[in-house]
Amino acid sequence: MPVLTRLIPSPVVVDIRPGALDDLGGVLADERISHSGKLAVAVSGGSGVRLRERLGPLLPGAAWYEVGGGTLDDAVRLASDIKAGHYDAVVGLGGGKIIDCAKFAAARVGLPLVAVPTNLAHDGLCSPVATLDNDAGRGSYGVPNPIAVVIDLDVIREAPVRFVRAGIGDAVSNISAIADWELAARVKGEKIDGLAAAIARQAGEAVLRHPGGVGDTGFLQVLAEALVLSGIAMSVSGDSRPSSGACHEINHAFDLLFPRRAAAHGEQCGLGAAFAMYLRGAHEESAFMAEVLRRHGLPVLPEEIGFTVDEFVRVVEFAPETRPGRYTILEHLDLKPEQIKDTYADYVKAIGS
Repeated sequence: MPVLTRLIPSPVVVDIRPGALDDLGGVLADERISHSGKLAVAVSGGSGVRLRERLGPLLPGAAWYEVGGGTLDDAVRLASDIKAGHYDAVVGLGGGKIIDCAKFAAARVGLPLVAVPTNLAHDGLCSPVATLDNDAGRGSYGVPNPIAVVIDLDVIREAPVRFVRAGIGDAVSNISAIADWELAARVKGEKIDGLAAAIARQAGEAVLRHPGGVGDTGFLQVLAEALVLSGIAMSVSGDSRPSSGACHEINHAFDLLFPRRAAAHGEQCGLGAAFAMYLRGAHEESAFMAEVLRRHGLPVLPEEIGFTVDEFVRVVEFAPETRPGRYTILEHLDLKPEQIKDTYADYVKAIGS
């Protein structure tokens, strides 16, 4: 009897634990990643400098490239710099901007990428998408998944705690995103990839229901795994649907309407997810999500990140325009400003102060 299956693009190595960086040399020596030891390592000018001092002796064949920021120009420049080096792989070592630049550059020159994130701010560390600032604002670019992901939880602890909190918001927002996907299936006949949905949902639920906090190794382990799984879910489905619904539309609207005032990606996504759950009538789930986000120090009201109610109403009204063709609870309800304002008032009462 023939076995029918499919190939799932995913890293060949995922190493998440305290002290993982100490074994980075061994991971990179894997013949599937590098047979010669010639590596292009992209780092930031901040924490990357310190990590270079630590890791340099472990990677004698590496060439180090300092990346100035997270723009498309930075990524193109990095690709140009490493193109002539005849490397086996690119290593992105740093925060989300460095990882995204390295992802784009590696894809541009046709090399595998090893992601070594130094914080857990969002699920881009293992996703098939590079988000880069460009002349039009910000764009998302399709790239291959990393061939390996190494996350040292000791390094994660050294990053500002707000990065961990942002990652929590991004992971938990999966639950709202899957609810939007299921809505689109019921109303529009959109096909759901059941495996991608299961991976993304369970990643979000694991973080939502974990009793630990940002200072606990066990919780950081679950959060890091959830963010990696979210990226894999997007690879399985071939788009960002498993992790991006009304929650991310609201996030994008904050970014586009108020680029100088926008909060962290994960903070806005978590807030958007709690509100979107309330919009769809899942009031108990919305209140529980808000309770968990608050416990971790995340915002659940726009006032908590410096926005007025009227500004939030404008954000929610504009949000569907950020992802044309994506059907979520926002498109489904098509609320007018006064309706949004009234519903928000009810949401505030429901989740408490």
